[in-house]
Amino acid sequence: MATSFFFMTKNEKGDAPLFVRLQSRKHHINYKMTTNLIVNVKEFEDNHSETSKWRKYSAKNSALCKKVDAIADALDNSLENEKPISKTEMRTLIDSIVYAEAKEAAERRKQEKALKEAEAKKMTLNKFIVKYKEEVENGGRQTEQGKNYSPSSVKAIRGALNQFEYFQKEKKRTYDFKDIDMEFYYAYTAYLKKKEYSINSIGKCIKILKGVMAAAESEGYHNNHIFKDRKFKGARVDIDSIYLTREELDKMMNVDMSKLSPGHEQARDIFMVGVWTAQRVSDYNNIHKEDFKTLVKNVMKEEPDPENPGQMRAWIEKEEVTYLNIRQQKTGAKVSIPCNSQLKAILEKYDYQMPHLEDQVINRYIKEVAKEAGLTDKVEVETTKGGTPKKEKKAKYTLIHTHTARRTGATLMYLAGMDVYDIMKVTGHSSPVMLKKYIRADQLDVVTKLTDKYDYFN
Repeated sequence: MATSFFFMTKNEKGDAPLFVRLQSRKHHINYKMTTNLIVNVKEFEDNHSETSKWRKYSAKNSALCKKVDAIADALDNSLENEKPISKTEMRTLIDSIVYAEAKEAAERRKQEKALKEAEAKKMTLNKFIVKYKEEVENGGRQTEQGKNYSPSSVKAIRGALNQFEYFQKEKKRTYDFKDIDMEFYYAYTAYLKKKEYSINSIGKCIKILKGVMAAAESEGYHNNHIFKDRKFKGARVDIDSIYLTREELDKMMNVDMSKLSPGHEQARDIFMVGVWTAQRVSDYNNIHKEDFKTLVKNVMKEEPDPENPGQMRAWIEKEEVTYLNIRQQKTGAKVSIPCNSQLKAILEKYDYQMPHLEDQVINRYIKEVAKEAGLTDKVEVETTKGGTPKKEKKAKYTLIHTHTARRTGATLMYLAGMDVYDIMKVTGHSSPVMLKKYIRADQLDVVTKLTDKYDYFN
């Protein structure tokens, strides 16, 4: 046996470092070095020399004896090579056996650390949502038209994605890209229904989440296509929304504002600008003096000619037309709206520099003005909350909000006989189908419109 073990200490009791010796006359080597194993001297020497004793000793000291046997086998085997092992190689070989577990543990820690670092760097759905919201808010992410998202759109996106966060907290689960499947869809919509969200609100939450998934897919963060399934959709229904008649608008304009605050009057006037321009609140609540333009057109005038009975005399007069020229925040569409007499009166009151109020303030004040105007008739409305259609009657003034102005403007233009495509030029709608959702004329209004326009019904 070319390999032997020994101690450098003279003490026969206690623990001491175990040394190993490798001898070979053939290769002319005689190496001695520590194994770095600490062993009980007496127990080792009493048991190592005899096979039967070593077997019993090994049963009690399995880890130690396995290393000792492994060192002996490895060194003995090394001498079978034509080229003998060097002392440096012997040291490396012993250390690889003695410190095998420590090296494996260190390698595991290294791999675990690498995995954690990779996981930390990996883009997840929730990380992407944080990034998405920040970019939508600061302009780093834009609409398909290359425009910044409007404040109302930013608010809607933030609100919808917050619901996704609340859903995860309730489920006590973190969802990643791969988890957005039909099972998730049914669970998420059920959660929103339980919160008594309307169909349209649920649809918006789904639509915005689908937009996030589509953006992440296009940026190479996932390849989950289930969100594109036709069943994975954000439903939408055409809800009952009111509009105001000209008589109701007159009542609101005739309210004694001395009973209310100056803010109420401003809110009413801003709302009326929305009616006569048929724009979204994000546009009609942000009008500036420089948005108004004036053009001069030639108008043909005529009257009976006093000098020639039975004949008319005609002449040309120049007429100024004031119009509002804006680019809509939501769509980027550019629209030009002629100012009628009602709109001009309001604009002149503020020298064409309209005040600005927060949307929530306008909503609160305009209801109070409408109540003061007597718009208290009960209106039956149908809502869908928690997936269940409900009909209820509410006082009309409670249903008025900033968007009522746009619906009212579009409806009044329609009832006045204006061509649908001309209305679209004012409202900025891209199709008659989209405009149709805004027209809220009731059946009696339509009957009146038809009989006024067509002799067929007379």
